[in-house]
Amino acid sequence: MGKLDGKVAVITGGTSGMALAGAKLFVEEGAHVFISGRRKDALDQAVQQIGRNVTGVQGDSANLDDLDRLFETVQQEKGSIDVLWASAGAGEQGKLGEITEEHFDAAFSVNARGTLFTVQKALPLFNDGGSIFMTGSNASLRGYPDWGVYAASKAVLPAFARVWVSELRDRKIRVNVLTPGQVASPMMEEVLDAQMKAQFESVIPRREMGRPEEIASAALFLASDDSSYVNGMELVADGGTTVI
Repeated sequence: MGKLDGKVAVITGGTSGMALAGAKLFVEEGAHVFISGRRKDALDQAVQQIGRNVTGVQGDSANLDDLDRLFETVQQEKGSIDVLWASAGAGEQGKLGEITEEHFDAAFSVNARGTLFTVQKALPLFNDGGSIFMTGSNASLRGYPDWGVYAASKAVLPAFARVWVSELRDRKIRVNVLTPGQVASPMMEEVLDAQMKAQFESVIPRREMGRPEEIASAALFLASDDSSYVNGMELVADGGTTVI
């Protein structure tokens, strides 16, 4: 018996890295998973990798029409949602003094605005007692140079969670934030050169970046009844980076 038997889960940005690993694990644990992603080729490949009990919906989480299409698909195929992992996100380096409006808008459009409207548009389909969680970043917990805008766009998520816990308490819907540290994901590979990767690994107690599967296990905890008494919290899975 799986921990998510009969559940319907939606994962935005689910075509690679941590979210894809989570989608695979959720299906193994009995859920039907809807994943979204901007690129059709990556989406199709992810659906193929997951293999069963999965529906892919192409779309950008910063685009409200795309979000409408995602949840319309969920409603047509399954009718309701038990788990929402708002994982779509983006970030680029930007040093104070060199930050542009475009840089700021790109980060906040996906990470803050997109997450907000993903949750809001999912609510009409949500079963009482369900679980919502969002992907944060330990960049919002430490002062990494050049990552100020990205960190700020992720720092809003725990604030959202604390307010939404109060607003959704009558429906017994839990809201949490899953905050990973440095994880060897395709996104990290794109933005980190060898020197920066070595620098990041040097501050992790085990001197090794996290694996997507390790974050997927934390996501399963938040998605399942194992975390039934965890609400309004930020679960930091960064190997201890932010505590030393």
